[in-house]
Amino acid sequence: MQEPDTTVSDEALMLAYASGQASAFEVLYDRHSLRIWRYLFRNTGDAALADDLGQEVWFAVVDGASGYQVKARFTTWLFTLAHHKLVDHWRRHKKHVSLDEDTSDGMQLAETLFAHSGFEPERIQGRKDVARALLDALADLPDVQRAAFLLQAEGDMGIADIAAATGVPHETAKTRLRYARAKLRQALEVLA
Repeated sequence: MQEPDTTVSDEALMLAYASGQASAFEVLYDRHSLRIWRYLFRNTGDAALADDLGQEVWFAVVDGASGYQVKARFTTWLFTLAHHKLVDHWRRHKKHVSLDEDTSDGMQLAETLFAHSGFEPERIQGRKDVARALLDALADLPDVQRAAFLLQAEGDMGIADIAAATGVPHETAKTRLRYARAKLRQALEVLA
């Protein structure tokens, strides 16, 4: 089999995978696995859980390949799967993870956002303070608003795609996103 061209659309790659071209799955995974993981991680605050849920998402892609049809962008379908896995998890556990707790790798969530750099300590601390405030504000959002915001931020999804992914009317998705942005903006204005 011929290797898929990396300029091929996600939809074409998924159809190629569904028809038996395994290398097409590898390209899709390489393109989107980090975005899916970040979406799951930022919703759960737990790297190991994000890994597990991400694996469930990719198993669902494999399982759904034979019935895949291009009705929307591939990423809409993919993030819908991720959203459903997240909602299923919330329903099973009904427990929220505090951002102050250590993650499975021993770091706090805010610490995972920054790589080491040569900036002076005050500047690094300022960036960490902003990141902590943003993550705290994100954690304080109701689940449905946080999911809408992260679907847009991580999934690069528009309101119609968010509505489709979460199974709500267009106006509901729009309202959830508007409220999430307003609450995040208000939380960050305190730092200005």
